[in-house]
Amino acid sequence: MSGFREAVIDLGAVFANVAHLKSVIGTPHLMAVVKANAYGHGAVPVARTALAAGADWLGVADIDEALELRAAGIDAPLLAWLHDPDADFGAALARNVDLGVSSARQLRQITDAAAALSVVAGVQIKLETGLNRNGVHEPDWAEVFALAAEFERAGLLTVTGIFSHLSNASAADDAEAIERFERGLSLAAAAGLTPTLIHLASTAAALRVPAARYTMVRVGIGMYGLSPFDDQTPRDLGLTPAMTLRGRVAAVRRVAAGAGVSYDYLWRAPVDGFLALVPLGYADGVPRQASGTARVTVGAATHPIVGRIAMDQFVVSVGDEAVEVGDPVVLFGDPEAGVPGATEWAEAAGTINYEIVTRIGHRVPRTYLNPDPADTPPASTQPATPPAATPRAADRTAR
Repeated sequence: MSGFREAVIDLGAVFANVAHLKSVIGTPHLMAVVKANAYGHGAVPVARTALAAGADWLGVADIDEALELRAAGIDAPLLAWLHDPDADFGAALARNVDLGVSSARQLRQITDAAAALSVVAGVQIKLETGLNRNGVHEPDWAEVFALAAEFERAGLLTVTGIFSHLSNASAADDAEAIERFERGLSLAAAAGLTPTLIHLASTAAALRVPAARYTMVRVGIGMYGLSPFDDQTPRDLGLTPAMTLRGRVAAVRRVAAGAGVSYDYLWRAPVDGFLALVPLGYADGVPRQASGTARVTVGAATHPIVGRIAMDQFVVSVGDEAVEVGDPVVLFGDPEAGVPGATEWAEAAGTINYEIVTRIGHRVPRTYLNPDPADTPPASTQPATPPAATPRAADRTAR
């Protein structure tokens, strides 16, 4: 590594994960979700890799994210589904971006933008089926479907898809949401809509709820090699974590028993020993909540972080280990390589692994391995036949 902080992204792992999930899930279409800078991994390189591995759609949250991909020369089918009241629908339609629709108002705005540009808008109607976030609420379904059918007949738009998102709260809740979604699909058909893309499942449901697969699944967290489940590791699912966050020891000092470390003296040295300073902090996305609970690998050994994680640095207690300035430090990566995983950090910080990778900040350079992953043999994977179980209780957004 050239600096003292770095996120290494293995595009070979992303390629293998997408290819594996596509094979296991078996739907006609697979959307690679690259919102939020591809969960911190880099939207443009990850999008290209996912497409090379067999994904045929890309998904992002907002129009700005979609336009970033188009500006990079990525012309694959692309959906943006979350819009602010003043969203520039014309800019999206001019670049052939499908737009998610969550209300009759949005549908009219998109149609007006399409008419002004003399283009046919591609829209995908999102149904609210239990999360109570964006999406057309059930009392408005008939109105929106009728309006969409009218605009479609007028040649202003094409309804390319209907979709929703599961809460993953429980099997019963998801079953109820699927029932509601089916009612919506029936109403849409009665209105004369015939979309080819029907999608409800993200990674968790795609793996464990076959009834939620329909014609397309949206793969997010699994593409990055992380598990959405408490009871299965990435290896159990045949996945390889793609991101390794690492730094280097910037200073080593010996302290006496009783010496306090970092803000608030959250930790005092129980015995004489050595401390290693690592120049990564919460400004870089290292969660302050993991102070005193997370562990990192220094050289070949794993040691605890002690004291408060600060904005730019944290301290590791290395005991009497022979640690030198410049020694490599791995915060998280692939547990199969003997280092902590993002899930371990999530547990230390009281959050989910999605947040751990997504929050890595812009000060941390991304270094890409296997930039031509199609020429790299995929990592070994195992067939995934996941048993029914409940995903992590924390909310997961369009993974």
